[in-house]
Amino acid sequence: MPYIYWDSTYFLVIIGAVICMIASARVNSTFNKYSAYRSMSGMTGAQAAERILHAAGIYDVKIRRVSGSLTDHYNPANKTLNLSDSVCNETSVAAVGVAAHECGHAIQHARGYLPLRLRSAFVPIANFGSMLAWPVIIIGLIMNSRSSMMIINIGIFLFSFAVIFQLITLPVEFDASRRAMVQLREQGILGDQELRYTRKVLSAAALTYVASAAAAILQLLRVIILFGGRNRDD
Repeated sequence: MPYIYWDSTYFLVIIGAVICMIASARVNSTFNKYSAYRSMSGMTGAQAAERILHAAGIYDVKIRRVSGSLTDHYNPANKTLNLSDSVCNETSVAAVGVAAHECGHAIQHARGYLPLRLRSAFVPIANFGSMLAWPVIIIGLIMNSRSSMMIINIGIFLFSFAVIFQLITLPVEFDASRRAMVQLREQGILGDQELRYTRKVLSAAALTYVASAAAAILQLLRVIILFGGRNRDD
């Protein structure tokens, strides 16, 4: 079973990791930069979120504070908008923008936005595929039978679920940011210049999802190169 622990295709994994590191560093630096700009409205992230949700006719979503920095997320399972320490009670344009982005997800949920529904439905499938992919591939490698290649291909197929999940995530995140910008403008929470700053923060955040998708594709490519071309006589 050669090259399972180290092989030349690891450069694909390294490239993916570097892309993710660059995207993460950029979103952190951009967020920190525009965290220094206090919004003219003086609204905190939580206050802006409440106004956006109520303007959209959403009153059953609870806004909660969670620990950490940029750990913000919307949980459709219990309808909670979770805002991090760096967003919840902060009045910067960056904090307000991130809070509005999470409101975008809540609005998607309330409106039955199809890509969000697909992503939510695909979570257990992606987790299942990620958990079983490598064990199935290894079983196929150690088996010396006509069915070994078929088992390996099943493992590769399971591995692809993670890539599909990342690709489904992209339109969900882009649309949430679009909704955020519309709401921030329509509700008068941020001015024109502040909106430009906020767009930079949300664009940097969007790149992290693009980077994650690229890394997942590169990992899938590595698996295909390693095992997709094997034959029964290897």
